[in-house]
Amino acid sequence: MSLPMIVTFTIYILGMIMIGYFAFRSTQNFGDYILGGRRIGSVVTALSAGASDMSGWLLMGLPGAVYLFGISQSWTAIGLIIGAYLNWLLIAGRLRVFTEINHNSLTLPDYFARRFDDKSSLLRIISAVIILIFFTIYCASGVVAGAKLFESTFGMSYGWAMLAGAGATIIYTFIGGFLAVSWTDTIQASLMMFALILTPIMVIVNAGGLSDALAYIESLNPDYTNLFAHMDFIAIISLLGWGLGYFGQPHILARFMAADSHEVMKNARRISMTWMILCLVGAITVGFFGIAFFAHHPDLAYLIDNGKHERIFIELSKLLFNPWIAGILLAAILAAVMSTLSCQLLVCSSAITEDFYRAFFRPKAKQQELVWVGRVMVLLVSVIAILLAINPNNSVLDLVSHAWAGFGAAFGPIIIFSVFWSRMTRNGALAGMITGTITVLLWINFNWFNLYSLIPGFLFASIAIVVFSYFDKKPNEIVADHFEQAYKRYHNKTK
Repeated sequence: MSLPMIVTFTIYILGMIMIGYFAFRSTQNFGDYILGGRRIGSVVTALSAGASDMSGWLLMGLPGAVYLFGISQSWTAIGLIIGAYLNWLLIAGRLRVFTEINHNSLTLPDYFARRFDDKSSLLRIISAVIILIFFTIYCASGVVAGAKLFESTFGMSYGWAMLAGAGATIIYTFIGGFLAVSWTDTIQASLMMFALILTPIMVIVNAGGLSDALAYIESLNPDYTNLFAHMDFIAIISLLGWGLGYFGQPHILARFMAADSHEVMKNARRISMTWMILCLVGAITVGFFGIAFFAHHPDLAYLIDNGKHERIFIELSKLLFNPWIAGILLAAILAAVMSTLSCQLLVCSSAITEDFYRAFFRPKAKQQELVWVGRVMVLLVSVIAILLAINPNNSVLDLVSHAWAGFGAAFGPIIIFSVFWSRMTRNGALAGMITGTITVLLWINFNWFNLYSLIPGFLFASIAIVVFSYFDKKPNEIVADHFEQAYKRYHNKTK
């Protein structure tokens, strides 16, 4: 166990907890705890959205997949870049306005219920349940990624590694809520970008230089350098289809809802997309040139063989840098895990507190009571996620793909139609949400046509929304008026 790495990790973790304390001091009410009081600027909005999006998958799942199969795995990154850009361009500003007009909605279930004037609360209940189901799976993926990092770095048993990896995240999320999550996300995003610029450069240098390494990788297997290797139309569409998921991810959409105003989105989009492209290219580069590095050093291949390919970034960081620098780079993986896990825990906590506890049991609960209920819910969801992650053979990418598809299909079409189509009704939203969720769950189980479950889920949910809305009576006057107000406010201020 390396002393420099222990020191680096300890300083980093204590720093995150300290930020949590400062956020605690700035948290006055429940709105502060779950949305930061809607006063987040463009830089924090941009980097927080990126960091909360790119989980341990960025530094573990993606490099590992590229190492195994070559550059053809880049289709996922291409799909994500397209999807993220369209989400920023089409949804971010509109959602910020629509949630404010609809009674200053604090959560997605709250927004759905207010947007469609759902007095039955069916939309609120079902969407909150979907969030809890898929986010516990998503949180488990973060716990697994953190555990693998601590297990590999410090030689800890999986159980202790799991607790160490999740512990700090739980602490600062519990203490500081949304402000802590957003502020730490900004630092974590910067750390991730540093790691994904420096590490690829060193890997290329140690793999023999750019041109020699490329030639060597191609000589090992021409498929490694072929973007279409082993890729039929279905496979490419499935990987590109990941981009559809952005429209329905509650932890990313919450960043849009928390922004200071919709007018900051243009600058935030530029910052976030620049950060995202640099990080994705860096992650792909590490996995790709890692092929040449380990081929040149077959005596070290045992480090990532036998299903351990997701550790390629970890092992290269330890091999190529002195322990102090390696500690900082490995902290970037922890940053990726912590940034995503923290906002997922907070979204789950928000759904339970706002959409169950306050909506049905304590509608007149005081602000401090709600804040403390939210904190207790963070602990509860954390325990469930840790129990789900108890199997060390869980694949980070598999867990993330299921949760990503579930949210993308259940919420994505509703979000898009809700900010663009005034004719959409409560029953249309309900039909879309249920159709998307059931389609994804069935598709995961049967894997028809080897097509990623998000694509049919998104398509069928969209069809259900349109069909059920058209056969339903038109939205009432309240719904129509809110849509008109939001539409005018957004367009008047963005001309």
